[in-house]
Amino acid sequence: MVVKSTVLQKSFPHGNLVRKMILELKSGGTMRLGSLDNRPVLITDTGSVDVAQASGGSFATDFAAIYERWDEFRAWEWRGEFAVAAQRFDESSLGNPVPTPRQIFAIGLNYADHARESRLDVPTVPPVFTKFASSLTGPHGDIMLPPGHVDWEIELVAVIGRRGHQVPQVDGWDYVAGLSVGQDISERVLQLAGSPPQFSLGKSFPGFAPIGPVLVTPDELVDRDDLELGCSINGDHVQKGRTSEMVFSVPELISRLSAVTPLLPGDVIFTGTPAGVGLGRNPQRFLAAGDELCSYIVGIGEMHHRFVAVS
Repeated sequence: MVVKSTVLQKSFPHGNLVRKMILELKSGGTMRLGSLDNRPVLITDTGSVDVAQASGGSFATDFAAIYERWDEFRAWEWRGEFAVAAQRFDESSLGNPVPTPRQIFAIGLNYADHARESRLDVPTVPPVFTKFASSLTGPHGDIMLPPGHVDWEIELVAVIGRRGHQVPQVDGWDYVAGLSVGQDISERVLQLAGSPPQFSLGKSFPGFAPIGPVLVTPDELVDRDDLELGCSINGDHVQKGRTSEMVFSVPELISRLSAVTPLLPGDVIFTGTPAGVGLGRNPQRFLAAGDELCSYIVGIGEMHHRFVAVS
């Protein structure tokens, strides 16, 4: 399926991101899985295709069931034998394309420049924590600001498409269903309280794990190991990096994680953030009520969130 620039222009309003998006996709198209009204949809060049309807019920409305049958699902999608036509849709209505992961892994300090701005050594083993499932949300909407210092962290999210235990690094990409944009939003006061610090708790307020706008299969990207990612606050660009700069690549993370625990279809890996977070700035900067955060990965998409005060 060819993703035409007319669709991309609506999703990517920041000028040359449209051109970059096209360059990051292989000619011939890409498979993009989205969520509308909590139902899986394929995003095509002409609109959205409801998966359950298009497959005649062969695939259900449950995302978890699709990830469990990912290889079969990809084979069906590739044939393009859809029982219904694509429908126009409001892209701001897209939800989280991986809403019910059984396991959420998050990696700290996975970019050397972020380790340096955090005044910490570049890790020799991946620092792993989790974000609790109740923090998951979609790619658009409001996020409530709890008390404290709320920070941003743009991240590539990898979603598992097949069970993997003790996966060799060379085979790591074979276990990835797709890639999406994520934000590891963090409240720094709680995160750094105590000894040891409360990483998972400080990063798990409601809405602190947005994912979206779609899931893109890595085989359709020009270079799945080298994607531009970044974010801006009220139009001020605060982060920009490339996934090729990660200390531990996606395949290495899959190998290291699966050496300990089996990875399950639909599991989520937040792969770490580059430099530019508020905590590492001088003076430090944190999110305030009314701030609008735009997060992007070229070749995948953008997310837009507004932060609001607790009423």
